[in-house]
Amino acid sequence: MHRPIATILILIAILFNSPSLALSQDKPAYPPPPPPTSQENLGAGVQRTMTLLATSTPQHRNKVRILVYGQSISEQDWWKRLADDLRKRFPNADLEIENRAIGGFASQMLIFPAEHDLYPFYPDLLIFHVYGANQQYEQIIASTRSRTTAEVLVQKDHVTRWPPDVPDEKADKGMWWDHMMNNVFLPDIARKYACALCDIRSPWLEYLKANKLQPKALLKDDVHLNDHGNNLMAALIGRYLVHRPDLPDDPWKDLVRTAEVANDLSWQNGKLLLEFEGNRVDLLAAQTTNPSAQARVLIDGIKPSQFPGCYRITRPSPGPWSPLTVARIDHDAPLVIEDWTLRITSVGNDGKQWAFEVAGSITGPDGDGSNEKTFVSKSGRVKIEPAAFFRAGEVTVGYEIKWKVLPMFVDTYQAMKADDPAREYATTVAQGLPNEKHTLELVADGPSPPPIRAIRICRPPVRPEPPPTPKP
Repeated sequence: MHRPIATILILIAILFNSPSLALSQDKPAYPPPPPPTSQENLGAGVQRTMTLLATSTPQHRNKVRILVYGQSISEQDWWKRLADDLRKRFPNADLEIENRAIGGFASQMLIFPAEHDLYPFYPDLLIFHVYGANQQYEQIIASTRSRTTAEVLVQKDHVTRWPPDVPDEKADKGMWWDHMMNNVFLPDIARKYACALCDIRSPWLEYLKANKLQPKALLKDDVHLNDHGNNLMAALIGRYLVHRPDLPDDPWKDLVRTAEVANDLSWQNGKLLLEFEGNRVDLLAAQTTNPSAQARVLIDGIKPSQFPGCYRITRPSPGPWSPLTVARIDHDAPLVIEDWTLRITSVGNDGKQWAFEVAGSITGPDGDGSNEKTFVSKSGRVKIEPAAFFRAGEVTVGYEIKWKVLPMFVDTYQAMKADDPAREYATTVAQGLPNEKHTLELVADGPSPPPIRAIRICRPPVRPEPPPTPKP
């Protein structure tokens, strides 16, 4: 495409997707950010999500799930303003936005609860910012891209101090690290995993200079945003989230595929077969007058419940910043759907060592251990690394931590009552399959099969590698 034509299309996209007016309503009248110095990268890496939003109509409301994840900066009010802006710009989308950020959890810690918070949620878009080690940062991104079809918007850091002209590790290690993370590591990670890279840092500096402000003018302490800073953060991320039909769709068009039952496949003798490649299968219900119809689900000839990856473990409760939590529960043996309890049985004199026992509602009493070495329960359904414990208060005997094992599958699909023809009524029949070729078979239980409008297949773009064990 010729550059002048591309530039015009970008400007049109920015004009019709501009978040600035929406963000200013009911808020102090802060100066808007200067126009971006480079417009051609806006929207890159998020066009599957933006296409779903922009093509939603009153007659067909696309379901879009967005997850905001990170630590305390991600918890701040900017994400709510961004959510309001997206809802105003795309009122026809069936938009679900959730924030599961955990304050104080740098990448070295966030990699633990991400197992429970992030990958099972399976968003369409992940908006991500976290401080900490670049190695664990990359592991979170790699797992997201290998276990979900989520597009990932990587946020650069905002400005807390004026950066030096030439970063010098010996003179100021903190500023040198900021330079390395924002200008070396994050761009490399975004490029490696085909993520969107939202440059917060450069326009933040431009904004400060244009308005003759010091960095602290947008902060309420040394790092966290005040109201002005939240407004700017929402505006900068919002203007990145624009629909750009001029960008190529090759990176995302085949990650999520929808097969229409009426056109692409059909029931034959009470059976429906579909060969696919991916790790998740959703059935989209058609309108029906017979919601009692159902079908057995088989993948590669077995029930989805027989795939070990099709179970998820909830974030243990009490959660982070309670007296004690477990940031991550692993397992060596296949799971079953049940509730689990870890109970403290003794505490050392200094409060830094403790013993515990675990029991499952189905498994029963399953062994005891301590926080001084890796614990694997008798059944193998609970595995806890010492570094997964997070203590923020006094640990007492009798203290309990609970979690659940929940299904990411159904072995029998029950017809849904689809009242609103504009909405999607989706049932995930399997999530967490090996990301490879499979055969889906639906077998009607009864004379009439359940009415299914379409089958949606999700294929993550990155082939998974064995996940490394998180280290403290």
